[in-house]
Amino acid sequence: MFGKDDLVDNLSRDLDRARARRDALASEATTLTAQIAEIEARLSEEKNRRERDRVLAEIEAIKTRIMQAAGAFAPVVDGLSKAIAQASAVVPEARELKSFLVSVATEIDTVLDPLLRELDQRADAVRTGHAVLDLPSSASEAPIEPPKEAGDRLLRFPAWLSRDKETEKREAAESPRSTAA
Repeated sequence: MFGKDDLVDNLSRDLDRARARRDALASEATTLTAQIAEIEARLSEEKNRRERDRVLAEIEAIKTRIMQAAGAFAPVVDGLSKAIAQASAVVPEARELKSFLVSVATEIDTVLDPLLRELDQRADAVRTGHAVLDLPSSASEAPIEPPKEAGDRLLRFPAWLSRDKETEKREAAESPRSTAA
């Protein structure tokens, strides 16, 4: 009978140890679950911060490209206006091109400032966390540089703007191309 009591006592102690170990493991599992949730929250916050930073950098890059392009456009418009003014002494119809050019430049000036303000507002919304825009990365695009000198870049107008179709056909017929290499 003494052996049977020892067996019951041993099994009771083993059961108590197993329960204690189970409770300890359950406590550790709860602690680990809380740590995992905290790390996941920090990871998500860091990803969001990096995405906001990326979007803000993209918006700033867009603004910079717009301002560079506008800066490059202004001297071109000025040069074209002067050249067209000289051409209008010979070809009075050139005044129409000059007025068209001035209207295009005016329209661009009219919409450029509101566009830049809207980009600033979107950037502010991203900074405050009210919006996250999905912008593609444009790191590969080179900045726009204005021409160094007036003769550095030759502007070519489309055929419909430079001359009429019949004149083009006549010139093609008058100067046949050689096929000899």
